[in-house]
Amino acid sequence: QVQLVESGGGLVQAGGSLRLSCAASGRTFSSYVMGWFRQAPGKEREFVATISRSGGSTYYADSVKGRFTISRDNAKNTVYLQMNSLKPEDTAVYYCAADRPPSYRSGAYYTNEENEYDYWGQGTQVTVSS
Repeated sequence: QVQLVESGGGLVQAGGSLRLSCAASGRTFSSYVMGWFRQAPGKEREFVATISRSGGSTYYADSVKGRFTISRDNAKNTVYLQMNSLKPEDTAVYYCAADRPPSYRSGAYYTNEENEYDYWGQGTQVTVSS
């Protein structure tokens, strides 16, 4: 089992930057595909970014591509989301999530499917003012 704790959210002006962190418990962090999702008020949770177990493969939602960067440090059991050029529409609660894929999945595997993720953090609020 994995416990996930996000941090780094806050209030920032449009055009600014934030870096979110998600610390995972346990000794098998490198076995998990990691993802970031977000939920804005009155909207459904949506995919933001995902990263493969080794960190060599990443995938982004079109809305954040070129502005956000997902990365991971398996030695520190932590996944990051660097968010640049923030917009008011990025305002949301951001969640990290972990997926332990079947062994037949390659090391480059990642997923943007919310229902594939087994573990979720409690979320961190990001507010972007105009």
